[in-house]
Amino acid sequence: MSRIGKKPVLIPNGVNVNLSEREITIKGPKGVLNRVIPPYVKVTYEDSVVTVDGVEGKTKSGAYQGLARTLIANMVIGVTEGFEKKMKVEGVGYRVQNEGKTLSLYLGFSKPIDFLLPEGIDVEVGDRGIFFTLKGIDKEALGQTAATIRRYRSPEPYKGKGVRYVDEVVRRKAGKAGSK
Repeated sequence: MSRIGKKPVLIPNGVNVNLSEREITIKGPKGVLNRVIPPYVKVTYEDSVVTVDGVEGKTKSGAYQGLARTLIANMVIGVTEGFEKKMKVEGVGYRVQNEGKTLSLYLGFSKPIDFLLPEGIDVEVGDRGIFFTLKGIDKEALGQTAATIRRYRSPEPYKGKGVRYVDEVVRRKAGKAGSK
């Protein structure tokens, strides 16, 4: 059995939980999230507590129990507090501009990359267009959006130019050794 999956998820005031046969919907002050419940688990909601139990006799029930409990806990955090990813661009002439639901990335290519933000993801650009923050209630969609933006120009190991997370450490390599 999963140790994480055994922990109950406490539902704060102002958050509504609707549980159907294989789907859970959580509604809070920041929005609504719904998700299909993974197989081999049984989810119950009683007295502002959601519990996830594995199905006996199934070998994968422990893994799915921990997964389901973590997904539900992230949904509750998302509709109450929200999630954010802080990113930065590093390089000469590299910058980011916000134009409504489009993020223009100037990353050293001949033309800027116009990235259309998915539904539910917002961006705040600050400090000369070098730093930007992605915000949303769905942790999975937020992480995928940040990874897609980072993939346009990953940080390279010699000068460190590219798009990175603020807390990311880029391992630097020494340049070419001069010959004598």
